[in-house]
Amino acid sequence: MFLFLVVALAVVVAAVTLAVVGGGENSPLPEAAPERLRDLLPPDRPAGRADVESLRLPLAVRGYRMADVDDVLDRLGAELAERDARIADLEAALAGARAAAHHVSTDKPGQAEQR
Repeated sequence: MFLFLVVALAVVVAAVTLAVVGGGENSPLPEAAPERLRDLLPPDRPAGRADVESLRLPLAVRGYRMADVDDVLDRLGAELAERDARIADLEAALAGARAAAHHVSTDKPGQAEQR
């Protein structure tokens, strides 16, 4: 009797496993759609600190989705490079303006008007 119950239990477990896992295209459990990035960075303006802090990257089987992380890092890297270039331009313009102002202030009053 005990052997019959063990065999019946094994058959039931095997049947349930085959029914759940299934094979081929007619499986009862469809493939789960991969999670996608929902909190996109704003496309119409540069990303700000609040945008980056609120960004949540979707998880994959073994961590984060590499493509989504690469896209976000590429976008942030390009925006930081653009800001660095803009800051360098503004600092150069400021240094030029300061040099010109210093040059004008060191000239004699009569010489500045003659130029």
